[in-house]
Amino acid sequence: MRKSWRPPVDLLEEPDAILCTECKNDPCLCEEGPRVMTRVCLSKQKELSIDSMVNTSFWNSSGIPMSSTEFVQQLYGDIPAFFDSEEELRLLWSDANTRKGLLEKLAERGYSYEQLDELRKLVHGKDSDLYDVLKHIAYQRDMVPRSDRAAFAKTRFDETYSPAQVEFLDFILGQYITTGVTELDADKLTDLLVLKYKSIPDAKKKLGSTALIRDTFLGFQGGLYV
Repeated sequence: MRKSWRPPVDLLEEPDAILCTECKNDPCLCEEGPRVMTRVCLSKQKELSIDSMVNTSFWNSSGIPMSSTEFVQQLYGDIPAFFDSEEELRLLWSDANTRKGLLEKLAERGYSYEQLDELRKLVHGKDSDLYDVLKHIAYQRDMVPRSDRAAFAKTRFDETYSPAQVEFLDFILGQYITTGVTELDADKLTDLLVLKYKSIPDAKKKLGSTALIRDTFLGFQGGLYV
C-alpha cells in the first residue's frame, strides 16, 4: 500500500495535510483499524450503518452538495420509483439491457454511476456488485463479493456451455471481478473479444457465430444473480 509521507515538522514552517494517494484520507486509512460508523435512520423500523471516516462527495440533481446521510436517505426514499421488490431488482439487473435502463433512470434522478460508486465506499461494498449495494440500501441485505458471485456462476457452466465457451466466460468473470459490472455491458462485448482473442474472426473460430457469442455473453449473466 502506498502511504502518505509527511516530512519532519521542523522542516516545515506550516505543515499541510498530505492525503494518502490510495484512500485519499489523512491520516491514511488503508490499513484496517478502528472505524467510526454512523447510524442512518431510513424509516421508523430501518437503520443503516455507513462509514463516517470515508471521504466522499455527493450532490443532488440540482448540483447542490449533500451529506452522506442525506444522500443515503434520499436514495432510500426514491427506490420505489425504480423497483418495487428484491425480485424486480434482480430481474432488472440480470439482463444487460434492463440493467442499463435502470442505471439510466437512476442517473436522471441524480444517482449517477459515479455517485453510486462513492456510496459503495460508505457501506464497505468495494468488492461487491453495485446490485448488492442497492439491495443493501433498499432491503438491508448482506453484500456478496463479486468473486463469490463469479465462483457460484462457474458451477453451472458445465451444464450449459462448451469448453471453448467456458474458457471465454471464465475470462469475462475475471474482468468482472477486477473491474465490476460495467464489464458485462452489451457494448463491451467487442472490446472483450478483441482483448481475449485479438480479433473478431479469431473469436468466431473459437466460439461460433456473432449471434451465438452474443447470446452466450448475455445469457450467462442471469446466473450471477440467482
